Amino acid sequence: MKHTLAVLVEDKPGVLTRIAGLFARRGFNIDSLAVGESEAPGLSRITITIDGAEHPIDQVTKQLNKLINVVKVRDLQPSDTVSAELMLIKTRAEGPKRAEVMQVAEIFKAKIVDVDRRTMTLRAVGTPERLEALREVLKPLGVLEVVRTGTVAIGREKS
Repeated sequence: MKHTLAVLVEDKPGVLTRIAGLFARRGFNIDSLAVGESEAPGLSRITITIDGAEHPIDQVTKQLNKLINVVKVRDLQPSDTVSAELMLIKTRAEGPKRAEVMQVAEIFKAKIVDVDRRTMTLRAVGTPERLEALREVLKPLGVLEVVRTGTVAIGREKS
C-alpha cells in the first residue's frame, strides 16, 4: 500500500539529507519526493511517497519525529487527501503528428507550453496513473523527453 507522508521541517541545510538517510537506513525506497516552502515562514514541507507494504510505516514516522528539525509528520490517508503530480513531456510534432498531439493534449486537459518546428511540449497535472496514461498515448508519436515532479499532497479538512 502506498503511503504519502507530509513532513513539516525547519528550513535548514542538511535536513533533507538526514530524512533521506533515515529512509535508506530502514530499507525504504522513496517513490517520490517533493520539497517546497510551506505556509509558515522558516518551514518547508516535504511530501514523501513510499510503499508501506514492505515495512511498517509507524516505525519510520516515529523515527522522523525524533529528528531535531522535524516539526510535524502526517501519514495522509488517500480518502482524506488532495494530491497531484506535474509532468512536462516533449514529443515529436511534425506534419500530421502536430494535430494528433493537440488532440491528445485536449483529451488529457494538458496545456501546450512550447512549440517549435519539430516538437511540442505539454504540461499536465494529475494523478501518477493519469500522467502515465498520457505518456503511453504519446509514445507512438515519439516522446523525446519527460520530466515529472514528485507527488504533492494536502489533507482535506474534516467537516
